[in-house]
Amino acid sequence: MFSFAPGRRRFSDLSEREILALAISAEEDDGRIYAGYAERLEADYPASASIFREMAKEEDGHRRALIAEHERRFGPTIPLIRREHVSDYVSRQPVWLVENLGLERIRSEAERMEKDAARFYEVAAQRSTDAGTRRLLGDLAAAERDHEHRAEELAEQNLGGESRETEDKTARRQMILTLVQPGLAGLMDGSVSTLAPIFATAFATRDPHTTLLVGLAAAVGAGISMGFTEAAHDDGKLSGRGSPIKRGLASGIMTTVGGLGHALPYLIPDFWTATILAFAIVFLELWAIVWIQHRFMETPVWRAAVQVVVGGALVLAAGAAIGAG
Repeated sequence: MFSFAPGRRRFSDLSEREILALAISAEEDDGRIYAGYAERLEADYPASASIFREMAKEEDGHRRALIAEHERRFGPTIPLIRREHVSDYVSRQPVWLVENLGLERIRSEAERMEKDAARFYEVAAQRSTDAGTRRLLGDLAAAERDHEHRAEELAEQNLGGESRETEDKTARRQMILTLVQPGLAGLMDGSVSTLAPIFATAFATRDPHTTLLVGLAAAVGAGISMGFTEAAHDDGKLSGRGSPIKRGLASGIMTTVGGLGHALPYLIPDFWTATILAFAIVFLELWAIVWIQHRFMETPVWRAAVQVVVGGALVLAAGAAIGAG
């Protein structure tokens, strides 16, 4: 059958020997992935790291059983075939991409890997004409299906109530340091610091188009500045604040979003309609910042309201007064 992936074959075109070779390389890859997860999690999540080390050992056991079956049927020389050589075979996310997304993302990716492997072995067993190979592949399919339960058993052994709670707190703290804090700082800067130039321009010109251009320039410029500043001033190694790229993106994007919120209403050609809508959006932006501070930073609502809403209102009033004068 024709494949739309040049140089790659379809799973249905593989021989039984190639299917075994593919399974061997897949088990090697999955074992290395689990070992990589364990190494990545060791410092902050030692209990979860133990789980992934055990799962890597189980994948290695599967690999050895598959190699023994290949030697029995086809000899010791194993063809080189990997998942990227098969157009319709299950894919794996790059380890560096998944591990940078945190503990829960790693756990969900591991669960997906187990389900994909089970489906592969079920289909492969149906293709086999040898009773021994069919039995082995069926057993491996059942083992992969049981991996989810095995992971739960390992979690119970290694993640007692206190350990799990500690790891969840660590994960939440890391998420706050890497994403919430820089994003919140960006949203505050974008929402508050751009108020004065936007509304000064609005009341000075009474021209929605000019105000829109100034607002876009202020929002995008502030986003670029905040993003680069956040990424450059701290590489995260000593502070533990995580990837500077992720922090820079969070800060830069949220700064731009905060500025665009009250700039985009000036797409409306009527000045007063656009301005009233912009006032309403500013009100919502400021209270959203208050909620985020209270929800993630545990700042009392009254204190956050004074810091953000009152401060934002003063900046807005100053910009409008300067523009009107």
